[in-house]
This record gives sequence, C-alpha cells and structure tokens, in this order.
Amino acid sequence: MRYSFYTADVFTDRIFGGNPLAVFPNAAGLNSLQMQAITRELNLSETVFVLPPAHPEHTRRLRIFTPGKEVAFAGHPTIGTAYVLAAIDEIALAGDETNIVFEEGVGPVPVKIQARDGKPLFAQLSAAQLPEPLAPPPPITDLAAMLSLEIEDFVGTQMPPQGWSSGLPFLFVPLLNREALRRIRIRLDVWERVLKDYDAPHIYAFTHDTDGAAIRARMFAPALNIPEDPATGSAATALAGYLNQFAGVSNGMMGWVIEQGFEMGRPSFLNVEADLKDGEITAVRVGGASVLVSTGEMEIPGT
Repeated sequence: MRYSFYTADVFTDRIFGGNPLAVFPNAAGLNSLQMQAITRELNLSETVFVLPPAHPEHTRRLRIFTPGKEVAFAGHPTIGTAYVLAAIDEIALAGDETNIVFEEGVGPVPVKIQARDGKPLFAQLSAAQLPEPLAPPPPITDLAAMLSLEIEDFVGTQMPPQGWSSGLPFLFVPLLNREALRRIRIRLDVWERVLKDYDAPHIYAFTHDTDGAAIRARMFAPALNIPEDPATGSAATALAGYLNQFAGVSNGMMGWVIEQGFEMGRPSFLNVEADLKDGEITAVRVGGASVLVSTGEMEIPGT
C-alpha cells in the first residue's frame, strides 16, 4: 500500500534551515516495525506517524520515531506536524489562532497554531510534563573528556551540569562561550562509559554567548542514533527548569530565544516561555515557525 508523506523544516521561516521532519498524515495500518524501518530509511532526526485520536475531544494521535527508537515526546515533531496538517488542510484553521490537542506518549499536548490569510505561520506547544531534575551527573572531568573540551571551558560551580526532563531527558552542560561550543567533538567511547546508562544520556550544551538570542545550543543524542540535532524543542522545555534555578524570578513569565543548528549550517530559532508562581514553574511553552519542503509517496511492503 502507498502512503503519502510530507517534509517540513521546523523552527525556521526559510527552506533548508531549521530541523527537517517527515510526517505521514494518515498512517493507519502501519505497525511499529514498519514505522521504525521507514524512519531509518528517511534518516531524519524524527518522523511522525499520525493516527486517529483515542479520545474524540483530541485532534490526532502522534507516534514519533527517531532512527534509533520511538520517543514519548519531542518538540520539533509536535510543532512541525501541527504546521503540516494545517498546511495540507487536514486541520481546519479557525481564524488567526487555532487550538488543537495531540495525544503523545507523555499525554495530551496542547498546541496553538497561528495563521495569516488562512495559512499557518507559527505553532506553539504547551509541555504535557513540567521539567523535573534527575540524578547528579558524572564528574565534570569525565564530561570534559566526552566532549573533547577542557575543564576551563565550563561555566563552573555557579552553573553546574545537571540532568532535567520534560518527557525526554537531557544533560544540560553550560559552557563559557561559542568557541567552546564549536569545538565539541563527542567521543563515543567515553559516552558509552560515562553517560550511556545515566538518567539523561542526551547532551545539551549551551552558552549565553550568542549572535543576539538569549542562548546558543547544540544537542547530541547517540542513544537515539542522532549524531547532532539542529533544533530540539523537548530540550527547550526541560531547559526552563534548569534555568529557573538561577533566574531569581518568583512570579510572572520568563521568556527567551534559543539559537541552535548554526554549527551544522541549519540555523534554528526556538521561542520559549515559562510561567512561574512562588518560584515554581507552572507551565512551559515552546514555539517556532515552519516551512513545507516536499511531498512524496512510499510503497510499504506488508500493508
């Protein structure tokens, strides 16, 4: 049976930037093994398979695969799928703002689609799971060896590396500047020894030294078979929890822009917001623009 799919670039307003994504808008009939095989064939960071919702009040059910495994939640697939479904009229737009809900492994994920002249421009998800800290990470000497960096490249004890998760776990590693960020080379032998079995095996290195955004970041996920990711929405939601420790804000909203993918030649911009009450995060949102890139069909054996 032939299945249609679309590709989009997510967290960018121009083609060949951002994070590529494949979306199968009508994936009923495909099983998990077929979905994983399709994802490996396309070899993008993630591929999304769209299914009817389990609950009629929700919009669609999403299954999200990396080349290595299925994941319960990911930001750029959620935002990109909302954009693609609206762009191909699988989701009817209700004026300038349309609110939908996707069913994902972490639970219902609300998404707001912003449009102009009947065309989607921007989508923003609300994290289904608030950021939570994980176990203490390996020693910084091991992390430096894993990243091919020096101890002096790290911010230090005032902002130590920590693991956090909003449905997908990341180890956040603050660095002093862009030059250190650029020099990262993952040593897989060290990663396998020190991080593979840690609560957060995915590495999110970042710095406040940027081209104008609040943060510049790089993300590496060997456990998901992703050498480097151009834009990582699930990490952006968890980063809110990490940064809140140092923000000194008790109530109101924090907001920042993350630039990612620059070292890969795929500039991406992620807009993040976090609501706070009495110093605790009560909601996290991440959003960005997307552009439709291509459409195609795939003949799937056994369907």
